[in-house]
Amino acid sequence: MVLIGAGVIGLELGSVWSRLGTDVTCVEFLSHVGGIGIDMEISKAFQKILTKQGLKFKLDTKVTGAEKANGNIRVNVEGAKGGNNETLDCDTLLVCIGRRPYTKDLGLESIGIKVDQRGRIEVDKNFQTSCKGVYAIGDCIQGPMLAHKAEDEGIICVESIATGHEPHIDYNCVPSVIYTYPEVSWVGKAEEQLKKEGIKYKIGRFPMSANSRAKTINEAEGFVKVLSDAKTDRILGVHMINSVAGELINEATLAMEYGASCEDVARVCHAHPTWSESLKEASLQASFGKAINFT
Repeated sequence: MVLIGAGVIGLELGSVWSRLGTDVTCVEFLSHVGGIGIDMEISKAFQKILTKQGLKFKLDTKVTGAEKANGNIRVNVEGAKGGNNETLDCDTLLVCIGRRPYTKDLGLESIGIKVDQRGRIEVDKNFQTSCKGVYAIGDCIQGPMLAHKAEDEGIICVESIATGHEPHIDYNCVPSVIYTYPEVSWVGKAEEQLKKEGIKYKIGRFPMSANSRAKTINEAEGFVKVLSDAKTDRILGVHMINSVAGELINEATLAMEYGASCEDVARVCHAHPTWSESLKEASLQASFGKAINFT
């Protein structure tokens, strides 16, 4: 199988087919896996894990065409910035290059609803469109195409209509999860974003190989990474790879939503042995320079 796109959806589907015994080659235009928003340290570690599982990657590569030939599919690729052409033969070609809002041919223009160049419906801070009394939320407006983001937008939009209160949602506190094995998740800013914005920060890391629960069930791949403000210690971003990253990220999201510092998380008593201790330990290292169970 050749899979076009090594972003979230591509890696989720590709890893499933790989574990079922399929020879999977991922072709990705970007120079990293995991799509936009993922922390580069996490991305590199994640790629190593998937490679060990059997997935193959061709990064910085674009697809120029594909055709059926003698019962197989021939996929033509070349370097993203030009370069040598190559042909990949496969039984199946799976295209996972992202999604787009389904707003075409709905007659939106007939009632004056405006859309942007990407087909997303334009809304104001109350989620109201350019047509008074018509609201839009979720995948058809700007922002990440995530079910939980759409759910929260729907709730606060209706609450605003019913009460007249201005809706509030902090998009920096909307978590992202890649449902592979192990899972990858993050919330807040990546290290690259902090560097670009000139924000001074501290880093705390804790490997799952030092987490008692992970070791007990032999699922010790990955780590937790916490980024905090260098002056205030406020948590700016949390990124992780582990078997329960989709669950564990919610504690980090709650902490960020209420403006918690790394010290706040580190001083909360976490049950032992649990996965969540890894977040506490990473927060300890970010805030105090040292974790308890890892040096």
